[in-house]
Amino acid sequence: TALSVTDFRSWPEAHLRLEPGVTALVGPNGQGKTNLVEAIGYVATLASHRVAGDAALVRVGAPRAVVRLSAARGERSTLVELEINPGKANRAQVNRAPQRRARDVLGIVRAVLFAPEDLALVKGDPETRRRFLDELAVQVVPRLSGVIADHDRVLRQRGALLKSAGAARRARGNPDLRTLDVWDARLAELGAELLAMRVRLVHSLAPLVREAYARVSDAPGEALLGYRSSLLGEGNGGDQPDEDHVVPHLESSVPEL
Repeated sequence: TALSVTDFRSWPEAHLRLEPGVTALVGPNGQGKTNLVEAIGYVATLASHRVAGDAALVRVGAPRAVVRLSAARGERSTLVELEINPGKANRAQVNRAPQRRARDVLGIVRAVLFAPEDLALVKGDPETRRRFLDELAVQVVPRLSGVIADHDRVLRQRGALLKSAGAARRARGNPDLRTLDVWDARLAELGAELLAMRVRLVHSLAPLVREAYARVSDAPGEALLGYRSSLLGEGNGGDQPDEDHVVPHLESSVPEL
């Protein structure tokens, strides 16, 4: 119902009231229309559709950016406030109450954002499609944000361990890989949960994609959606879990989307 930003992108300050129905932002290029759309998307996903990090979201010369969004669901109204601090932990409030983690606001606002950058879903590499699925799933099951964060953290730490071991070998030393098995096991556990989530989400989206394509196309064929992975079997389009390669709790560990 309302959006307010301070030092977000090009805006020193902006306030926008939103009514039910269609809202069109009209103005010359470079006025910051997309920045306001990006702010709404950021509250919904804690990510930008244009940049990987938060630093670019803060106006040049400002120490931080603030996004406030009032959302209504039925008769219930919720105020979400996010303080974006580059290089530091972001802070969040819900109805003026501080939250322990910024990701605790996920799920309050749900948004579908389509931008020119989304053409990379078709033209880009698989990482773009995986990131799209991850961001979409977090809006439906917010706790998956923690799974994704833990997976990325373990992946970085495992990579750092292997890098230091490589440096030790080049220096003719003895690489210390005693914790590698621990990182491998944790990475496999988190990766299996992410894989299960993506497969289930693709299954949920497939009939919707097929129906939407049929409405806009006169072609005799239909749009098919599947998830292809070297860890999955080839049956049914290659998107059924192969229990020999994926942990047994693959399907049961992720709630219905």
